[in-house]
Amino acid sequence: MSIQKIVEQALHDGYLTPAMEAEVGRICDTASELSIEEYMALDRLMGSLLTGEVVAVPRKQFINVMEELVLTEAIARVAEIEATSDRILDVGDIAAYALNRLPPLYATTEEGASYQRMRAKEELQELITQQVSEAIARNLDRPEFFPERQAIGKGSGKDILTQVSGLLQVYAPDFEQTTPNS
Repeated sequence: MSIQKIVEQALHDGYLTPAMEAEVGRICDTASELSIEEYMALDRLMGSLLTGEVVAVPRKQFINVMEELVLTEAIARVAEIEATSDRILDVGDIAAYALNRLPPLYATTEEGASYQRMRAKEELQELITQQVSEAIARNLDRPEFFPERQAIGKGSGKDILTQVSGLLQVYAPDFEQTTPNS
């Protein structure tokens, strides 16, 4: 989305969301030079923010308490299995599988998080244990299809470009066609 379209949307809605703000920042960071139209749109947005015509929606800090509960359960169970066998399990895969089958428990305050933890332990602990068990069973039964796969990590933009380039070379080696010399 262009800066102009983002500004138009913000003016129309009366709100600048964190996603819109991030996109404007990304465009500004990657562009070698902004056009006059982009500068004018940014100026209009800044004026609208200053007058209150557009309100910046603050980034809300929140956590999903279910993630910590599932991770705690998964780590304990995986440690038991790895201590008594020669199997190495992927805690991330196990947690993701279980989390995709459990309700989220978001909280924005410590009090809210404590409430969600208490509620989950009373009402959902059996379901959490069941889903983690199923995730472990599936992980143990899974063949090693792609041993070279890489976990999602926090890398630089260059790392991601290198990974994408590598994937394109593997899956589309003849995509970039060269023109014959004239």
